[in-house]
Amino acid sequence: MGRLDALRQFHLIKWLREERQSRKLILFIVFVALLLDNMLLTVVVPIIPSYLYNLDESTDVALNNSLSQQGPPGEFNSIVSLYDNTVRLSGSNITVRSTDVATPTPTAAELPQNSSDCPQSSSKLLSENVKVGMLFASKATVQLITNPFIGPLTNRIGYQLPIFIGFCIMFSSTIMFAFSSSYALLFVARSLQGVGSSCSSVAGMGMLASVYTDDEERGHAIGIALGGLAMGVLVGPPFGSVMYEFVGKTAPFLILAFLAVFDGALQLFILQPTKVEPESQKGTPLLTLMKDPYILIAAGAICFGNMAIAMMEPTLPIWMMETMCARKWQLGVAFLPASISYLIGTYIFGTMAHKMGRWLCALIGMVVVGVCVVGVPLARDIYGLIIPNFGVGFAIGMVDSSMMPIMGYLVDLRHVSVYGSVYAIADVAFCMGFALGPSIGGSIAQSIGFPWLMTIIGIVDILFAPLCLFLRNPPGQEEKIAILMDTNCSMKTRSYSTQGSYYQGENMDPEYDDYD
Repeated sequence: MGRLDALRQFHLIKWLREERQSRKLILFIVFVALLLDNMLLTVVVPIIPSYLYNLDESTDVALNNSLSQQGPPGEFNSIVSLYDNTVRLSGSNITVRSTDVATPTPTAAELPQNSSDCPQSSSKLLSENVKVGMLFASKATVQLITNPFIGPLTNRIGYQLPIFIGFCIMFSSTIMFAFSSSYALLFVARSLQGVGSSCSSVAGMGMLASVYTDDEERGHAIGIALGGLAMGVLVGPPFGSVMYEFVGKTAPFLILAFLAVFDGALQLFILQPTKVEPESQKGTPLLTLMKDPYILIAAGAICFGNMAIAMMEPTLPIWMMETMCARKWQLGVAFLPASISYLIGTYIFGTMAHKMGRWLCALIGMVVVGVCVVGVPLARDIYGLIIPNFGVGFAIGMVDSSMMPIMGYLVDLRHVSVYGSVYAIADVAFCMGFALGPSIGGSIAQSIGFPWLMTIIGIVDILFAPLCLFLRNPPGQEEKIAILMDTNCSMKTRSYSTQGSYYQGENMDPEYDDYD
């Protein structure tokens, strides 16, 4: 039996070595990297608001107890606990019910059904909006700063090494999350995740665009990779909330760290990140790409589409705690419809968007996001959140699965076909949504309320939608069109169209046929 197992193991390793350059294995690695990145991104959504609130409450109670013990003998100091309905008289051992000295509290019949889960201090709960928003935004802000450096770096050293560095940083961030017990350490862990996420997402998307040269195949591959992102978003919140309630804060992060080790081992064996493989041609400068109006429109759709869900992440759990007395597990489960529909949307429109027109798919998606976001505050319980959250996730899936492939398409049509920098711009747009969304959303929710916050971002998305019309038939550079249409060129020639049709010339370079 031992020799038989060794023989099976040998065949597996041999197969992996033979299939090392397979496009499917590369796609799987990028899928897993995005899955873990976004699980870590969203697993904290139900944990952090409740954890920080309880941390602040326990600190205040400890402070009040210490002050009561320091009072001079004979002085009367009343301390009302948020958890224990008693008043303790300092300087004596007498403890009396607060009903003897204060207004009677409501009876059990007058309290909400989940009265034990209702926060006792609504003003303190509202102040958590800003702290939670800044913590959530720190990851995207750091990623936003890092992306402009990672894009050109991939052009110089290739994609393998940056994506592996991203894994190492992600693993360190996960361990920090598991054992951090203060706001400062959680903030550092979240910020560190931004660096790792930048390496993984930019290098991963650029790698896919480089091995899937056909526009339709590229759209399908990126749609599958975004499915990993969607699964991370899908699994993260309910997984985090259930583990937090029944096991504790540390457990979900340790499980994610174990999965990250598996992904790192796969990358180390398949991609061989110790090898430096620069691009064969010099890519278009990042600044030039950022001046392209069509790339900016596609990036804007990614930014504002994702900003809607980014604003909901820190504010929706707090609004649910305030208005619904939601339990811990419900704070994460509320995002489940959006996560499931995002997974469905990216899978369906990864292929369908190429046929119906990616510009049209993105336009419809932006309008649907705006309408559904406005409907979120109308919910009166967790069941009322199902339909609007499902619509938000499905529509964002339409936008992402349309705009991510079109970024590579625009580079092929208007610039040099090197993809690190353009996907750095796409990731910058994604990060701007998740940086500005939580930070600004937390402040707006504290100032004018959660319903108005949702109304504002919904109107912004609807107003941005018509700009997607410009992506219907973007003009290409004349010399690039001539190269693409030259049948004597050594590359696979085709004329691009966002409407879904393309002309394919002769294949004179079978390089990528080996990847199938």
